[in-house]
Order: sequence, then structure tokens, then C-alpha cells
Amino acid sequence: MTNRFRRLPLRSRLALLTAVAVAVAVAAAAFACWFLTRQELTGALDQKLRDSVSPDRIQRLIGLPCSDKPQTDDRLGPDPAGLQFVRENGDRCVIGSTAVKVTDADTAVAGGRQREVTRDGTTTTGRAVRVYTAEMPVRTSTGPGRLTVSVSRPLDEVTDPLDTLALVMLLVTGVGVIGAGAAGLWIARTGLKPVDRLTEAVEHVARTEDLAVRIPAEGDDEIARLSRSFNSMTAALASSRERQQQLIADAGHELRTPLTSLRTNIELLARSEETGRPLPPADRKALMASVKAQMTELAALIGDLQELSRPDALPGTGPLQVVALHEVAAAALERARLRGADLTIDASLGPWYVRGEAAALERTLVNLLDNAVKFSPSGGVVEVVLRDGQFTVRDHGPGIPDDELPHVFERFWRSPSARAMPGSGLGLSIVARTVQQSGGQVGLQPAPGGGTLAWLRLPGAPTPPPELD
Repeated sequence: MTNRFRRLPLRSRLALLTAVAVAVAVAAAAFACWFLTRQELTGALDQKLRDSVSPDRIQRLIGLPCSDKPQTDDRLGPDPAGLQFVRENGDRCVIGSTAVKVTDADTAVAGGRQREVTRDGTTTTGRAVRVYTAEMPVRTSTGPGRLTVSVSRPLDEVTDPLDTLALVMLLVTGVGVIGAGAAGLWIARTGLKPVDRLTEAVEHVARTEDLAVRIPAEGDDEIARLSRSFNSMTAALASSRERQQQLIADAGHELRTPLTSLRTNIELLARSEETGRPLPPADRKALMASVKAQMTELAALIGDLQELSRPDALPGTGPLQVVALHEVAAAALERARLRGADLTIDASLGPWYVRGEAAALERTLVNLLDNAVKFSPSGGVVEVVLRDGQFTVRDHGPGIPDDELPHVFERFWRSPSARAMPGSGLGLSIVARTVQQSGGQVGLQPAPGGGTLAWLRLPGAPTPPPELD
């Protein structure tokens, strides 16, 4: 049953749950109303029975004939039905047209063990009645005495109105449940229209991959929040797709030049072998050096692309840990000195610890140092400082024009003056991403007196405890 209910459409489930809730509420209210009405009617009938056995009336009936069977006598007066005297041994003396069966409760009153009793009973003909039995003081020819009087009235006076009320309540409950179901279905359809629009939009996106779809979001309810979240998701996906397409286009453009040059050089080597006319040794050596440089450039470009293809949530593939940035900087300096053998690199590295991935941080620092080495004049000086979480690299090269500074961290962007030099234009974009993911900042600016000053700041981490010998 539960699985069948879950397979129903959401609007059908809402309508059914609404109908069930209303049915339970109306049924509870109807039962409470019926029960209270029964109590009131029964109480009114009991009061009417008590009022019918006043001492004066009983005194007037003492002289009338009675027997254990029903009888009719005009002298009984109005409403004589169900009046009888009860003895302790269970005998009855009926005065009226109705004889009621005597029970132990009646004999207990006749024996003085109970003052009065009100109960449901039956007549000798099987009719349901309400019975009131009490002991009443009377005057006889021998003096004062007491008689046990039992009076009754038909329970139809209570059950007939209750049956009518039950029928009315049943009709009201049925109408209420049907109305609640219809109202619940209408409310579900009206309330779920935004969900239908959202579903249609999702199906449209899944069918057409059109991420330009937007859903109108009005108000601050859950549906509006869901619509805004969907719009934000599709906008983020569209932006991601656009960046991906741009990356592919830029990568294709950057790969085309070295591949074309590499293909040309290889074709020259192959043609010289096929024609039997070998190239001069100097030309062949230069051609092989060019092929090697282009392969190195391709390998570096592919490595940069792999770095950029990693998820943005992770700077790299290794676990985050407390890293001694000054040790990472020292390792990066060794690599930079190998690439700029004719340069002087002055370094001042103060201790600083950060939380990150050592390999990604070293690549970041190497990229900054490579730019300084690349643009420094022969025999120049590169100044490197690490102090209080700020790492700076200052070269004495031509510098970067002010109008180009906003673009230096964009993917594949290269200064017109640097396009003849090796590189893919991805190094600084990798630097920016790694630093931002580590919670830091990075920037380039003209250095006083010429050249470029590259800087980055990284938040510190708790210093690891010293190792014991």
C-alpha cells in the first residue's frame, strides 16, 4: 500500500492526504458532537423521569388498582406509561400501560441498599426504555411509609434524534471529504504550477542542452528559492561551458603554432632522407634543436592544461598539510638559478608556514621566478624576499605597460612584446588559481626604478612542533 501511494503523482497524494486529514477531523468533531448531544438528551430524559415521580403524584396513585401486568385506567392522568411499584423480592405492581422488567438494581433500592438508580432497561414486550427507580415517602391508612417507585420512558426520545444527527453528520462528513479532496486537488494543481514549470525547464535542458532557460522567480517562498537556485545553477553551467569552450579554443590556437612548426621541421628531415640529399651538419643540428625546443614547449603546454583541468575545489591532487613556505621557496630558487645561470638571484627568506600542497605551491613560486628570469637582461639581478607571509620577486627588465597589467592573469594572454619568447600564457593563471584557493592574494605592479614587482600573500598556519632528537 505504501509503495502504491508513493507511485501516485504528487498532486494526487496531496489531495488524498488533504481528504484523509479532513475526514479524520470531521469524523472526530462529528463523534464529539454526537456524544455530547447524547449526554444532553439522556440527561434531559433522566430529569424528566425524576420530575414525574413527585411525592404528591405518587400519593394520588396509591389508591389505584395495580397488578404485575400492564393496564389502562383513565384515573391515571397524563403520561402514566411505565409507572410501577417494586418490592424487595422483585415483584412489581404496574400502574399504567407499560410493564418494565425488574433488575437487581431496582431490588437494591427497594431493600434500602441504594437510594436511587437510573438505568437502561426493557419492557416485557422488548422495547428499550430509560428507567428511574427511587424510594418515595407516602401516607397510608396505617400511617407514614415508603414505597419504591420505578418510572420509565422510551429510549426513542434519545435514539431517534441521535440517529437523525448521525445521518446528518455522515452526510456532512461525506460532503466535507469530497469537498476537501476537490479543494486539495485544486490547491495542489495551483501550488505546484511553479514546480511544473521547473520540471518542464529541467526536461527542456536535458533534451536540448539549452542552458539559457530561466524561470521567473517571484516572492520568497520555497518555490521561488528553488527557481532562483535553478537559475543560478543553469547560469553557472552556462558560464562553465563557455569557459570550457574558450579554453578548448585557446588551447587549440596555442597548440597549432608549435605543431605546425614541428611538422614543418620533421617534413624537412624526412624529405632530406627520402631524396638522399642530407642537410648540412650545421642546419641539421639547428633543425634538431628546434624540434627539441618545440617538443619541450608542447610538453609544458600540455602540463599547464592538465593543471588547469583539475577541479577548482582542489589546488592539486595531494593532501593539504602545514607547509614550510620558506623551504618551498628555497627549492624553487634552485630551479630558477638553473634556468638563469647568467643572472644573480639575491634571496632573503624568513620562516613562514602555510596550509596547502607543497607541489602546487612550489609550481606557483617557480612560475613567478620564471617570469623574472625570462624578462631580466643578461647579467641582471633578481631580488626575492619572503617576510611575514609576503613573497616578492623583483626583476630589472622592461616592465609591463599599465594597460596590460589587468590581463596578466588571464588564460593564454601574452604581452605582444613577449609572444616571440617561449611560453604558453598559462603560468600566471595557474599562479592566481592556486593562491586564491589557498586563501591568499597575488599581483604584479611596476617596480620603482624599472622592472616588475610580483607579490603574493598567504595566510599563516600553526607552526609545527620541533622534532625531538
